[in-house]
Amino acid sequence: MNNPETPPKQQIVTAKKARGAAGLFNIGNIISMLLPFPVGIFWVGFSMVVYAMNRHHPNEKVGYYTQQAAYRFYGVVGFVVVVAIFFGTELRYWLVTWAICAGILIPWSIFDLIRIRKDNWQDCYFGENNNEQDSREQQKEDVE
Repeated sequence: MNNPETPPKQQIVTAKKARGAAGLFNIGNIISMLLPFPVGIFWVGFSMVVYAMNRHHPNEKVGYYTQQAAYRFYGVVGFVVVVAIFFGTELRYWLVTWAICAGILIPWSIFDLIRIRKDNWQDCYFGENNNEQDSREQQKEDVE
């Protein structure tokens, strides 16, 4: 078992890595609007992975910026789902919708990337979580 008097190991997330993680969702939004086929389609799925990774980042600012970018992206995608019911195969309507979505997401994402760049980022320290290891050791003891 772990010695309760041993301090947990400290890990560090540098300010540069935190800033990069905070801008990742916005960069994905921009690329998905510039290249809607096939990147935009795959970004809908991959964005969920990026959100899950960064929303509960040790640096709270990363979670905040990720959440704001996700709200914008999923709001625009929800808009497309609702209005696309009436489009059929008319390409003109799809292009107009893409232009509207790009006009909303690209400038807003660029503005957010500028805000992220200007924000004051600091290194973040967090402790190692030993609860999972403790519960596995407890299960071994229960079996024996």
